[in-house]
Amino acid sequence: MRTAVSRNFLAVLCLLVMAPSLAVAQQASGCVATELSDPPRIVYQCANGLVLEAEAAAALEIEEAIVGERPDAVRLTEMGVLVEMVPGSGSFQILTPHAIAAVRGTIYVVDVTNGMTSVFVVSGEIAVSRTDGSETVALAAGDGIEVSLDQPMIVELWQPEKVARLLARFGR
Repeated sequence: MRTAVSRNFLAVLCLLVMAPSLAVAQQASGCVATELSDPPRIVYQCANGLVLEAEAAAALEIEEAIVGERPDAVRLTEMGVLVEMVPGSGSFQILTPHAIAAVRGTIYVVDVTNGMTSVFVVSGEIAVSRTDGSETVALAAGDGIEVSLDQPMIVELWQPEKVARLLARFGR
């Protein structure tokens, strides 16, 4: 009996000690994080209608924002993130080791692997460039691009099967 009470007390104590740090982490960078399952991912609700859906294992760093404002950029070094922005809400960019995806309002996915960054536009338009800002190309709904350091940047209309596999990673 005493052991069960001690275990329960320790469990409650651990929750109380951890709760403040979890709440702070959930509010990082002016965005509120919510964990979802099926598939596992984290949804960041930011100011001005910015929503980031990151795969659970994504290496994502949200730039610090002024309180009440949304971040201007996110660094993504591994896995994928789906971005939703309200048109006309200002500029925003995803920075990867291979490319910069800049947008003014749209829904798109950025996926990073060891040697490449893939970008696909669900709706709207975005600009993708190399990390130094060179070779900027425009993508519209249905367009995708795979950017690597040693290959030319070619915009393509992605096949439905490829799009379905990518969007399924975000439960869509």
